[in-house]
Amino acid sequence: MTEQRSIAVALPDEGTLNRLSPAPDGVEFVVWTPDDAPLGHPIDLLVLPYMGSTASLPRLAESTVAVVQSQSLGYDGVQQLLPPGITYCNAVGVHEGPTAELALALILSAQRGLREAAIAQESGSWQHENYPGLAGRSVLLIGVGGVGREIEMRLRPFDVTISRMARTARVDERGAILAMSSLDEALPVAEIVVIAVPLSTDTRHLVSAEFLARMRPGALLVNVSRGAIVDTDALVERLEKGSVRAALDVTDPEPLPSDHPLWHAPGVVITPHVGGHVQTMPTRIDPLIRDQIHRLQNGLPPINIVIGP
Repeated sequence: MTEQRSIAVALPDEGTLNRLSPAPDGVEFVVWTPDDAPLGHPIDLLVLPYMGSTASLPRLAESTVAVVQSQSLGYDGVQQLLPPGITYCNAVGVHEGPTAELALALILSAQRGLREAAIAQESGSWQHENYPGLAGRSVLLIGVGGVGREIEMRLRPFDVTISRMARTARVDERGAILAMSSLDEALPVAEIVVIAVPLSTDTRHLVSAEFLARMRPGALLVNVSRGAIVDTDALVERLEKGSVRAALDVTDPEPLPSDHPLWHAPGVVITPHVGGHVQTMPTRIDPLIRDQIHRLQNGLPPINIVIGP
């Protein structure tokens, strides 16, 4: 039987420390982030703050850190900031369900006029309007990873027609997946287009002026991925013309400045990047951290590695 190693684990705040305490035998907990002064001893596992900036990652070169555990799913831009020799893991299994939950809420809000009803309620105004609804609509889901799968699962009971799209065409247990090369043919048909792909050089401004022009008039664009996947200026232009509608949990820039025209464009619903940020998050992130600690103590590689040394 392999003897367990003694390891040091840096946690981002007192709340995380309290939830994970007491530390397992052979594990030392310390509250520390890359923004703090360098520690005088090595860290085997560093848990980053949730929704914190990655700009401080280069400072890890001043310390000795073996493994970084992010509390987020996305890791765009990390490769350029992470010092060499450090393993970086993302939070697979933590945010997919809640993000899909919000995607469905955004769709229902836009399709059933919930934002307008909330505004009317403030003035006690009874405004009976006719909205598109969700049942019977055609949905194009771009992205079939963890978030995409969870969105599809939640949409199915609503009697919608779902077309799924990924980089390459294939067939899985749920049917055919279209290739991105067929995007021009798929966009004019879809009444709701949901973006669930990670941000990369290939997907930056995927939703371009040309993309938006190909969308069906009055169709709804839903983005719960990263703001830079959408060309914001092009989207504002199409919204102002009434050509499309949008429901967004992410924007570019982010946070969205208070005077940005996207806030007040017609036909848009915006939430402030809260897809995975729910009160039940500790029930998923804490077991992941504990699992990583167990693995490192027992000489096993960490899980969810997205950048290796």
